Amino acid sequence: MIRGIYEAHLPVSNLDNSIEFYKKLGLEMAFRKGKLAFFWIVKGESWLGLWESEEVHLPYHPSIRHLAFKVEIEDLESAKKWLDKLEIPVRTSFGFTKEQQPLVLPNNPHAHGAIYFSDPDGNSIELICPLRLDVIEEFEMMTLEEWKAR
Repeated sequence: MIRGIYEAHLPVSNLDNSIEFYKKLGLEMAFRKGKLAFFWIVKGESWLGLWESEEVHLPYHPSIRHLAFKVEIEDLESAKKWLDKLEIPVRTSFGFTKEQQPLVLPNNPHAHGAIYFSDPDGNSIELICPLRLDVIEEFEMMTLEEWKAR
């Protein structure tokens, strides 16, 4: 029955600025009308809706105002340089510095590599890559470099 997530939505304060930001990330504009714009994440499979609103600055919580884009390991390894080139600052997360990014998240029995940044309205954006699935192994959060050296 369910085969994936087709759409996700984020509030934005200035739709034109947000459109430029998400275009810079390489997303293709799918539709725009008034204070709403959709971008394809994967054309025909998933898209992102941006809604211009005065109710943008809700307090951040991971359950709202967060979007994670799936990437391949090679893309994750080069993500910091790519974000630097786009002049998008990497967000320090979980006590790790920019230099220590990307991270490996111990979501036991799974492990994911991730790097975080913010859009112009402070919405949390994550690039994430599954590293292993269904393997029970306890470990602490670490850098991707530490993970690869194990």
